[in-house]
Amino acid sequence: MSTSSNNEHTKVNSVTSGFTVIQPGILTLLQDAGRFGKHNIGLTNGGPLDKLSFDWANRLLDNDPNACVIEASIGGLALESQINTQIAITGGDAEFTINQKPVASWQTHSVKVGDKIAFGFAKNATRHYLAVKGGFQVEAMFGSCATVVREKLGGLNGSALKAGDALPCLVNTNQNTAQYKVSVSDQPNYSGDITLRVVLGYQQNTFSHVDKARFLNSNFVISDKCDRMGFRLTGPEIKSELHTKSGGMLSEGICYGAIQVPADGQPIVLLNDRQTIGGYPKIGSVFSLDIPKLTQRLPGANIYFEAITIDEAQRQLHLAHYRYQKTQILSIK
Repeated sequence: MSTSSNNEHTKVNSVTSGFTVIQPGILTLLQDAGRFGKHNIGLTNGGPLDKLSFDWANRLLDNDPNACVIEASIGGLALESQINTQIAITGGDAEFTINQKPVASWQTHSVKVGDKIAFGFAKNATRHYLAVKGGFQVEAMFGSCATVVREKLGGLNGSALKAGDALPCLVNTNQNTAQYKVSVSDQPNYSGDITLRVVLGYQQNTFSHVDKARFLNSNFVISDKCDRMGFRLTGPEIKSELHTKSGGMLSEGICYGAIQVPADGQPIVLLNDRQTIGGYPKIGSVFSLDIPKLTQRLPGANIYFEAITIDEAQRQLHLAHYRYQKTQILSIK
């Protein structure tokens, strides 16, 4: 199957209602890859908490890589299709059904008018992605349809999906009903303890050798204080000399994955909906490819940190991109 757009695979007609939300689930949002280049006006990125699962959902349907999809956190989402089309499900481990019949995720499915699509609730991996052929058709705001509820931007009126919402799609006039899947061996594994690779930043020098060693050699736990802005961890206190500096520190820009350490010494990993600037010291940043290992997990999961150089992070990023492009999508007979 081609991984680039072509006329045969993406031939579509007019926009229609697409799907109706029967039950919205715990937190269900419309997301594209994110809103970039807007920090100067105070707007954060948004986008998928699990970028790899988002990418696979669109790739399975040969969509544009930035096509808008549904991100369903935890589960409980139920939809009714108003069109004949194809969908793809990736990400978490909630049971997924069509017309009350369990079907597999990490693959495509054909749906027709009146079909009921539903998610159960996650057991271990919490972020689920539902893509539709051609992507959901919602108006972009500041260059993206990514929903950031705090800023009331993107999606449908800048909010999580609600019962009765209509999700517009493109009518797929292509008669090809071939189905595709991702091999189990190529699907990410979100079980067990988590090791997050960290690129230490310039503010690491404000942490003592003892505190840095404690950070890199201790067990932290995901607390129940976690959302799309950031995941707060609990563990041994990590202190910076900036915590006791008179007047604190000047606020500065915050990158994706930054590990902010407030005065209580408990790290917070900042994510897609983070504030654009902050005034707490940051010991480093989580390697972007490792973020889904964190965001897919429930409170109580064990977290460990491992330092890597920025050169190693760049090598691993290029290698992962190469492997993703070379991974073959399997045809379902």
